Amino acid sequence: MKLSKKAEYALRALVAMGRGAVGRTFSIQEIATGEHIPLKFLEQILLQLKNGGILRSKRGVGGGYQLARPASRIKLAEVIATVDGPAEMISCVTHVGAGTACECGVAGGCALGHTFAQLRDQIDQWLNACTIAQIIEREGERSGMAFDI
Repeated sequence: MKLSKKAEYALRALVAMGRGAVGRTFSIQEIATGEHIPLKFLEQILLQLKNGGILRSKRGVGGGYQLARPASRIKLAEVIATVDGPAEMISCVTHVGAGTACECGVAGGCALGHTFAQLRDQIDQWLNACTIAQIIEREGERSGMAFDI
């Protein structure tokens, strides 16, 4: 499974915002520069995240975007689904349990579709358990200083 650039940039922007103080407003330019994300592409991504209820916007002087809720309540699965929509590794997965035939001609999905549906479910479970705040915590663990005496 490979994330789209759009999803990667969305996650990077949210992590950057999550590092800031609660309620802080970020300009698009600030995020684009700090995270090395193309400005026009980031504008589209942030608008999608706003429409998905993950961000809220503030107009006027000092305006920009804020997290709509704490980083600990923003799940990776939600972010990815908001910017990319549902992800299926192979088309057969969409027919699993639907009673329709996949390209293979098997109603309800073929064995390959069932196998990848199981994998999709495990990935979804993990993505729903991981939050933006946990990513930020991992950054702190990696950059933490250790002084041995």
